[in-house]
Amino acid sequence: MRTNHSQRNRNHRQICFPARLKEEGEIVLEGNLFSALGKREPFPGEIITVQDAAGKAFRGRIIELKEDQARVFIFEEMTGPTEPPFDLFLFQALPEKERMELIIQKATELGVSCICPFKSRHSISLEEREATQPKTHRWQQIALKAAKQCRRASVPDVLPYCSFAQALEIARELDFKIILWEKEGTRLASLIRNMPPPRSVAMIIGPEGGWAEEEIQQALQEGFCAAGLGGRILRTETAAIAACAILQYEWGGL
Repeated sequence: MRTNHSQRNRNHRQICFPARLKEEGEIVLEGNLFSALGKREPFPGEIITVQDAAGKAFRGRIIELKEDQARVFIFEEMTGPTEPPFDLFLFQALPEKERMELIIQKATELGVSCICPFKSRHSISLEEREATQPKTHRWQQIALKAAKQCRRASVPDVLPYCSFAQALEIARELDFKIILWEKEGTRLASLIRNMPPPRSVAMIIGPEGGWAEEEIQQALQEGFCAAGLGGRILRTETAAIAACAILQYEWGGL
């Protein structure tokens, strides 16, 4: 059975308190809230971001940490939400060297909800990459550290490495789907400029070697819209960062 990623609780790594919060108050996190906190590897004294029932984001300090609950002192209301108004799923053809780590870090800072590395026709395989750069086990940790650094309330998921066909299958349930293609004349910003933000978006980025023609056709048949980033050929990590930034800017996430 296909896992429905977009319909899972988008806040399974986000701390969403079920009541309104105010500054100079103390709350207790337990149950599901404590589980969400636990995924962030907390420690006493750490400053965290908590979202309240009204959608407002607050900064709080962990003042006590037990086996099944945490006490948090809320000391500051943030000026704006830390999460974008839509879920952005980034599907990334596996790049060489440490570029995947850079993509995960910057995509997290740019508000991506989920990152899915995959094998395309012209990309390096995970086995080839792990032979020289065995760092796959660190990918989720990189996302966690980046989320803490930029004070996000949510930590994006890094899904297991998969095939291109599996990536298309995961993306099938998302509301709007885009594939970046250097041969497409329609630029990404022009494609989305007059559109309201959808609930969920798939952005698929190709490998350094470019797409195979049949991969483009498969994506188009699955309902993807092709878009480009201009006349220059960008590195895959540059394309991923630029595309995420454009979507967030146009649809209110920046």
